[in-house]
Amino acid sequence: MKIYAISDLHLSFQTDKPMDLFGGNWTGYEKKIKADWNSKVGPGDIGVIAGDLSWGMNFKDSVDDLKYISDLSGTKIVIRGNHDYWWSSITRVREALGPTVYALQNDAVRLERDGKGIVFCGTRGWRVPERRWTQKPDDKKIFDREVIRLELALQDANKKKQEGDKVVCVIHYPPFNAMRDDSAFTQLMEKYGVNICVYGHLHGSGGRHELLVNKGGIRYYLTSCDLLDHKVAEISVD
Repeated sequence: MKIYAISDLHLSFQTDKPMDLFGGNWTGYEKKIKADWNSKVGPGDIGVIAGDLSWGMNFKDSVDDLKYISDLSGTKIVIRGNHDYWWSSITRVREALGPTVYALQNDAVRLERDGKGIVFCGTRGWRVPERRWTQKPDDKKIFDREVIRLELALQDANKKKQEGDKVVCVIHYPPFNAMRDDSAFTQLMEKYGVNICVYGHLHGSGGRHELLVNKGGIRYYLTSCDLLDHKVAEISVD
């Protein structure tokens, strides 16, 4: 069983929001992602998508986008991103995505292949304060709520974890700031023994976009698709 990850697909098969407006590297990216995914992710493998799946504002506008994801090879793990406005009740989301996709929302799922168990958990997250940026009251309210949701997901992961299992936490926003300072998110992940964190949200050539950060015994993988040249990244859990 291998694990691959990508994020921020921003699919728009039914909406007029072409991503190539953000640069030529987005031209035809949907075909590139699908071809690369299906060439790497086998039937027994797992592909993680860390949020921002579709530009659709509702389910009706997202049907083709969700089918694209469901049709990808292997088992899929997805979470909500800040632009997933179509994502409403978790029951409806899971029904729409189908049996090959596990949609996480403040909870966890354990998957086992060839005697190896991996527990996936996650939530959306929110922007972490920077050293020179103080959260506004509205931001702090959302941030604090997401911290609670992350702990709920981690608690569920601990309940489902078996001896020898690895824990992969999936979060859309970066769990730390640009200086990689500790945050409530990273502290919770360390407290609950997370091994791997997969996140996205960051785009473009500006800023500090390290694709792999080792911090506090956890490997943090940044998987925004444009930063990966629209190719899935293999995630090592050994």
